[in-house]
Amino acid sequence: MANEATKTAKLSIEGEATIELPIYAGNEGQDVIDVGKLTSQGYFTYDPGFVSTAACESEITYIDGDQGILLHRGYPIDQLAEHSNYLELCYLLLNGELPDEAEGKLFVDTIKNHTMVHEQLNNFFRGFRRDAHPMAIMCGVVGALSAFYHDSLDIDNPEHRRITAHRLIAKMPTLAAMSYKYSIGQPFIYPRNDLGYAENFLHMMFATPCEDYQVSPTLARAMDRIFLLHADHEQNASTSTVRLAGSTGANPFACIAAGIAALWGPSHGGANEGVLNMLDEIGGVENIDQYIQKAKDPNDPFRIMGFGHRVYKNYDPRAKVMQETCHEVLAELGITDDPILEMAQALEKIALEDEYFVSRRLYPNVDFYSGIILKAIGIPVEMFTVIFATGRTPGWIAHWNEMISGPYKIGRPRQLYKGSSKREYSAKT
Repeated sequence: MANEATKTAKLSIEGEATIELPIYAGNEGQDVIDVGKLTSQGYFTYDPGFVSTAACESEITYIDGDQGILLHRGYPIDQLAEHSNYLELCYLLLNGELPDEAEGKLFVDTIKNHTMVHEQLNNFFRGFRRDAHPMAIMCGVVGALSAFYHDSLDIDNPEHRRITAHRLIAKMPTLAAMSYKYSIGQPFIYPRNDLGYAENFLHMMFATPCEDYQVSPTLARAMDRIFLLHADHEQNASTSTVRLAGSTGANPFACIAAGIAALWGPSHGGANEGVLNMLDEIGGVENIDQYIQKAKDPNDPFRIMGFGHRVYKNYDPRAKVMQETCHEVLAELGITDDPILEMAQALEKIALEDEYFVSRRLYPNVDFYSGIILKAIGIPVEMFTVIFATGRTPGWIAHWNEMISGPYKIGRPRQLYKGSSKREYSAKT
């Protein structure tokens, strides 16, 4: 640990000597008890899901779920969403400080210069079935990038790590758009470096060789905010997966592919997809009251998706920004007769006023609003998690780089074994 212990915990085990465990304090949040010496005493700790375990020391992101606070390098997410943009946040996550004007311009220019992917990747895409889920494609093609960039795979070289970070941030939107185009049988659209990051992504998604796509500034700003609000979220399942894979010395492309695989799970990155599936199940505004009652019934398995959050016990600070953006997008598009969006707005009103939801702090979260925005823009549900992965890439890279830059140990969780004790082999006849 970088700091000296502030206190000591004493663990008394019946019939054995008391074990003293150092306690360390972070700059924010809970103190942590260092249980490392328990192994030499013949004990492990038991913490399913690692919900009470700090597996690393980090300076990147801090969350206070009770207060609804999310800080990136100390900056509140609402301030970043209002005054910054996605690429500036990428720079902040990777470097620890906001860029000055010259640094920011150089970073943006560098990212734009890496947006192309190797032409042979086109052949890689054609190896997938047309109906393959885009996340399956992303797992494969991102991992395959390591086959094209042998020049920067030395994880102990800071310059290699920097180049790889730039390549991944730049190429993820290109690969994401390619996975969509492939699924609908349209030709790939090459990136345009005269466009902004989010604007370029939307252009690659919706333009065709025979018809250009003019990106609305409102939609581009909404897309940029979706990327920004998903850029990092501390030690979640996918980020921890990236760190665990990285602890083996695996190349960064493989580590990010592992993060994408973890994000694919419906309990993690698939939540905004679940919101749209739930609205499809409800079917119409006239059925909302019935489904609200089902959600309130503890014996009914139905749950309202996109409300509440495992970490935030207060209003998700990202949701406040997404709520404003959502209403801007719906106003820009003039959508007044979409039954899915009509249901979403009705559910939002109920959740903010109904005592059942308010008392349980089941506020609409970022997944609820981002799902509605993506639906309104015209992005299909199966692409939602791909967009999440694109936005989360700088956070994954920042955590991987933070770990690789200092002393680290290979991840090796322990277990509480409950299987058979040693027994002799005897063939069954």
